[in-house]
Amino acid sequence: MRVITGSARGKKLLTLEGQDVRPTVARVKEGIFSAIQFDIEGRKVLDLFAGSGQLGIEALSRGAQLCVFVDNSARSLDVVKENLKSCGLLENARVVQSDALAFINGRTELFDIVFLDPPYAGDLLERVLKQLEPCLSAHGMVLCEHAAANQLQDNYGSLVKQKDYRYGKVCVRLYRREPRA
Repeated sequence: MRVITGSARGKKLLTLEGQDVRPTVARVKEGIFSAIQFDIEGRKVLDLFAGSGQLGIEALSRGAQLCVFVDNSARSLDVVKENLKSCGLLENARVVQSDALAFINGRTELFDIVFLDPPYAGDLLERVLKQLEPCLSAHGMVLCEHAAANQLQDNYGSLVKQKDYRYGKVCVRLYRREPRA
């Protein structure tokens, strides 16, 4: 894994090995950042199942103001910290060990972009989407990586589906927060 572009372009990223880890493949990451390339600079980002931190690091490399990396695994967060250090992006990052739902509940900080890449099995992605709205800025966006076989709703509160991007068995859905009438 490498950073695609920006200030850390070409930097190699560490990742954990094992069956519990499923890093975003390069073509999916390229697709995600192609879709939002003009929406990143100066934004606050949340990488909520951070893993190795590659999505948040890519956003920081492309000019995001801040990225908060959240994962419940201390091992994963050690890798995130190492990757941030090697890319020179540590000063624009916060690393938090927490369960995803516990982190977003009661959160007052608002994010412009949220990356969600939870384990594919189970309903964790839907549970997070149902509770995420209060964490988003007025025109925030959410990008969810999930198994293409999983069906998500088109709306979660003011989060409205914009587009699906399919990469074989992987799908990325883009939601945007739309103002309520």
